[in-house]
Amino acid sequence: KNNSTGSIQKDSMRLTNKLQHRCILLVGGGIFPLGLAPFDVWPAVIISMAILFQSLKQTSAKHAFFNSLVYGFGLFIAGASWLYVSIHEYGFIPAPLAILATALFCLFLALIFAAPFMITALIPQNPLSLMLGLPAIWVISEWMRTWILTGFPWLYAGYSHTSTWLNGWAPIGGVLLLSFISGLGAMLLASIVNGRIRSRSTQSLMTTIAILVVSGYFFQNVEWTENTGEPLTVTLIQPNIPQNEKWSPGKQKLILKQLASQTNAHWGSDIIVWPEAAVPTLPQRIPNFMSQMTDRANDSGSTLLTGIITYDINQEKYHNSVLAIGENRGQYNKTRLVPFGEYVPVESALRGLIKFFDLPMSSLAIGASDQPLFSIKDQLIATVICYEVVYPNLVARNSNEASLILTVSNDTWFGNSIGPLQHMQMVQMRALENEKPIIRGTNNGISGLVDHKGKIRRRLDQHSSSELNGVVQAREGSTPFSTTGSWPIVLLSTLLCVWLIIKGIKTNVLEDPRHDNK
Repeated sequence: KNNSTGSIQKDSMRLTNKLQHRCILLVGGGIFPLGLAPFDVWPAVIISMAILFQSLKQTSAKHAFFNSLVYGFGLFIAGASWLYVSIHEYGFIPAPLAILATALFCLFLALIFAAPFMITALIPQNPLSLMLGLPAIWVISEWMRTWILTGFPWLYAGYSHTSTWLNGWAPIGGVLLLSFISGLGAMLLASIVNGRIRSRSTQSLMTTIAILVVSGYFFQNVEWTENTGEPLTVTLIQPNIPQNEKWSPGKQKLILKQLASQTNAHWGSDIIVWPEAAVPTLPQRIPNFMSQMTDRANDSGSTLLTGIITYDINQEKYHNSVLAIGENRGQYNKTRLVPFGEYVPVESALRGLIKFFDLPMSSLAIGASDQPLFSIKDQLIATVICYEVVYPNLVARNSNEASLILTVSNDTWFGNSIGPLQHMQMVQMRALENEKPIIRGTNNGISGLVDHKGKIRRRLDQHSSSELNGVVQAREGSTPFSTTGSWPIVLLSTLLCVWLIIKGIKTNVLEDPRHDNK
């Protein structure tokens, strides 16, 4: 009886310890977003990663997966909570179901995040191997989220260094390189907490990070691109149209009148920008309005760049587009669509089930990958629409030959959440990676002008109907990242993992007692 009671107590203690451990991991993931916009407490990312890395030492593939899953769920439920606003307020889903849908989506993201960390069990469990292996696995985990099922490349560790000395490395290796360096910092912190500060591997890692930080400071002053041509005058129109009125037929004339009214005083600017899907109907349905705007732009020497839904008569497809009208003409069609917002996966099965699967403009087609750049005042302008700006390689590919980058968005879907602020931080990182200025026009914020070093030079307040005038200096040339994208750091991380796995297999073979018998 005493033995039975003791066994129950031990099992209870094990369960309690396991629950405490998982709660620490959940909270550890939850503090990760504090290192990103709008909080920008960058050490929070290092601390958060260190909590996860500490839990992955000397563990099985199964435990590494579940530890990472719990951590990842905490990360996404805290950092992507703004999804609830989109699902509930604009997807017409009752609050309880919206909470469930948000949690399930975050769980799905956590599954993708956690899968690569099973590799941890295959690499040698010595300090040096873990110091290299865990940051490499983290990078692979982030990279996987750029392409699995369209991708959700949000909440990367590297964004915490948008304004630190380490951002000097962004034009060289991009945000994923900064994530790798963040991982090294997390391993250093874990080693210090474990009392290994005097070990040779910890001392070497400390020296390496110091060199990376100092060299990042000096790289900040390197000019990878150079000024070209005369500065361009730019006007951003931020109409702040409520999302529930956006596609209402009864509001169409009022919206068009507001856009024209806000623009009237600014004809003459080289570039005038209306946000994503600013015009609430197809151009074929409002020929007089489009003709009037074209004439005003031509007469004033301006080019109007407007977000609009277009229809390709030949292919019978709708596109989320940016049209250039006036002194210069052209069209760009979005190439990375948002699931459920712009297309419905498994459409035949889901369409019509609930209102969320029948949102306006949720049957759009993907644009071609080789679209021509806009040419305005002898400057080539690369365009990305809303969600596309969060894809580092896409922006690098589109902007390599350009001298300016334009992005338009409608972040009204995020409400008053932290989503738009996170989105703007990613815009800043794209400017850093490619060292090209970015013009960003949105429906309700954050609209602004970002220089080639990722600094916001001018911006409009959120949730306001207003206009912004500014000057942008075009830049020509390429950064190393513009040429290679994220592939060098992804390849390096993959090779590191392969090398460590092979090393781990050899170590296990030598330590197997049966090996000695042979």
